[in-house]
Parts: sequence; C-alpha cells; structure tokens
Amino acid sequence: MTTQVIDHRSGVWSIAVPIPDNPLGHTLVHLLETDRGPVLIDTGWDDPDSWDSLVAGVAACGFALTDLHGVLITHHHPDHHGLSAKVRQASGAWIAMHAADTAVVRRTREAEPGEWLDYLIAKLAGAGAPDDHLAPLREARTSGRGRRLPGRRAALPDRGIEPGELLDLPGRRVRAIWTPGHTPGHVCLHLEEEHPGGRAHGFGRLFSGDHLLPGITPHIGLYGDPDDSTVTDPLGDYLASLERVGRLAPAEVLPAHQHAFTDAEGRVRELIAHHEERLSGLRALLREPRTPWQLAVAMEWNRPWEQIPYGSRNIAVSEAEAHLRRLVKQGGVERVPGSDPATYRAV
Repeated sequence: MTTQVIDHRSGVWSIAVPIPDNPLGHTLVHLLETDRGPVLIDTGWDDPDSWDSLVAGVAACGFALTDLHGVLITHHHPDHHGLSAKVRQASGAWIAMHAADTAVVRRTREAEPGEWLDYLIAKLAGAGAPDDHLAPLREARTSGRGRRLPGRRAALPDRGIEPGELLDLPGRRVRAIWTPGHTPGHVCLHLEEEHPGGRAHGFGRLFSGDHLLPGITPHIGLYGDPDDSTVTDPLGDYLASLERVGRLAPAEVLPAHQHAFTDAEGRVRELIAHHEERLSGLRALLREPRTPWQLAVAMEWNRPWEQIPYGSRNIAVSEAEAHLRRLVKQGGVERVPGSDPATYRAV
C-alpha cells in the first residue's frame, strides 16, 4: 500500500484515503496541527483499506492515531464521515458537525426498517419513474432488505459547528463557513492565517469539502427527509453559498477531492455560469411539459442515459428536481395543475 501524503506546510497535511469502486478515487482527509494535538478534517470511507490508508497517513504526518484531538466533518456523506466512529474509538477524539447534517445522521440511524425505501418509492413514483425502475425497490421493501440500508452505523457527533464561529483549536484560527447546497449542513473551514507561501492574492486557506472542487461540479439534489415536507431550494442555497465563499477570496483552496488550487473567485464564477447555463437549457426543454424523470432522461450527463447505473439514475432525478425547484422559484417554470405524476412546463 502506497501512502499518499502532502505537506502543505505550517502544520497542514493532506492524506489520500481511497474510496472503493468509485471514479473519484479517494477523499483528501486533511490533518491540522494544533496546540492540543492534531485534528482531522473529514475521515474517509468506512472500508478496511481506507482505514489502513488513514492510519498510515497519520503516521506519515508524524503522529499516532492516539494523538488525535478532534475530527471536523465538512458534511455527512460516507466518503467524509464514514470512518469517524473508528477514529473516535481508537483515539478518544471528539467529532464536530453542523446541526443540519447531524439531524440527517440521526434520522438515518433511527429510521424504521423500510421507512427510507417507502419514502424513495413514493418520491420516484411522484417524479414519474416507470414501473420497471420502481420494481426492484418494491421487491426490496417486500423482502425486508431495507434493514441493510447504508448509514445506520454512522457516528453521531459530540459537538456542533456553528456558522461564523472561530473554532476552539488552540494555536490556530479556523472559522466555520456554512455552505448549504451539496448537503443542508455542509461547512467550509477558513484557516485565517497568512499562507506560508506568501501568496499575493487572497488571504488564508479554505478547506472546502465538496463545496468547491477544481474540476468537478458537486451533486446538488433535493434534501431527503421523510419527516419534513418543507419545500427547500438546494440549488439556490448552493449558488448563494458559492458567492459567500467567493467573497472570502482565500489564497488557496484545499478541497476533499482532486487537488489544491488557487483562484477560488474564478472557480466560483465558472460554477455559477455553469448552473445558469443549465437552468436556461432546462427551461428550453420544458417548452414541452415533462415530469422530473422525463427531464432527467433529456438532460446532458457524462454518459448516455442508457449507460447510467440504476442507483445513479435516482441521483440524476434528484438533481433534475433541484433545478426544477430553482426554476419554479424564479418564476420561469410552473407545475401543470392537477398533474400526477407532477409535470412541469416553461411559463
């Protein structure tokens, strides 16, 4: 096993923790040295190889796992939060997360067997998914396979991360920036210290999680919650969060995937332009009334719809619905009255 560790200087390191069977390859877990001991930003996927890579990476940074003081989680997804429980068990470190994502973890852990399957089946049926797509989910529900849904072992955090707060990390200045969109409680962490390279443009470094990546547009779908009927606008949240991060103007961004990069403001402008272009294209598609499923089929993805795996189609429909929510809120699209499944058209 080759341990991939980068010394970003001034007590900041990144450790590449593999994600099994995923084209992203790995999560960049960051280690930040503090006066009370090192703190991890994210932990990686819960898998034996991932765990071995994390342990070896911490050692390559010059520390033992037992030295870890805390774990800051950018968001609840399993490639970020998956190993948190094992890290806490091995080191005694606390785990911190924004309250909105802690609520997602709690709901997932406490959900009755089959509840999430019922919710997913109803959501997909309401979005116009065909019977052949719903059949495997209904079969799983009938056979009780919902008991094995992922996420039921995810660690509940010990403490919260409050938006705007300067975190209790002695010897460091790290401020929490709430950046909802990819998840309701996603946070970026701004290291408010001069860049060790003396960068002329921007101030500090930003641990951006999945919010701001150099070459990938993060998935923006609906926030799933069987117990909450609030009509949210995740894409609107994301675009507003992007502008907030752009105004920070960090000298360097340390994301959770791919590689570190500069010119956060330029990347923010690219992402905002991408979503504006996509919204415009979807509004054009909706000159012909479509369900969210039909819209997802018609949208451009990184491969033809026929080649998109079953589970990824659910994610694609959620992304189509998030864009629909934004278009409806902007007044460019409306739901066809009385339509079932829900059908939308350009105004």
